[in-house]
Amino acid sequence: MLKPAAAIAGQVVLYGAFAAFIGYFATDPVYRQIPDDVAVIKVSFSHLGDRECRKRTPEELAKLPPNMRAPMDCPRERSDIRFELDIDDQNVVRHVLHPTGLYKDGISTMYRRLEVKAGTHKFSVRMQDNVKQEGWKFIKEETVELKPAQAMVIDFHPDKGGLFFK
Repeated sequence: MLKPAAAIAGQVVLYGAFAAFIGYFATDPVYRQIPDDVAVIKVSFSHLGDRECRKRTPEELAKLPPNMRAPMDCPRERSDIRFELDIDDQNVVRHVLHPTGLYKDGISTMYRRLEVKAGTHKFSVRMQDNVKQEGWKFIKEETVELKPAQAMVIDFHPDKGGLFFK
């Protein structure tokens, strides 16, 4: 059986060694989420796809009850969304977003994280929220200077002009 002074000294040594162990791994080795010469691009947005409406013919309208004679027939279902991102004239993201929900009437959401070397890059972003239409409804092209460890977000707000970088 240890004497009380020896037991206390043993505890001090063991607790001190444990604290030194925790202290070392709290500061070393140094953890970097991204390398020093890299910037992060985040594509993050949510958007309702367009509805694929069609105009009803006069014959179709005549067959409907008077209170149901809306000139446009718009199904509940939303369109898929096409999205493309080019960096320095190379396509890095090409994606089709599907609407959520049981009846495909919900919002389409996208999140992508890309790492690029810091420096000047040309970004070209294209989006179409109605896949039955040809071409691109929203286009944003810009040359951006990215600093090391900078995070740039590509976002979409239809009421603020569409696609933008922040």
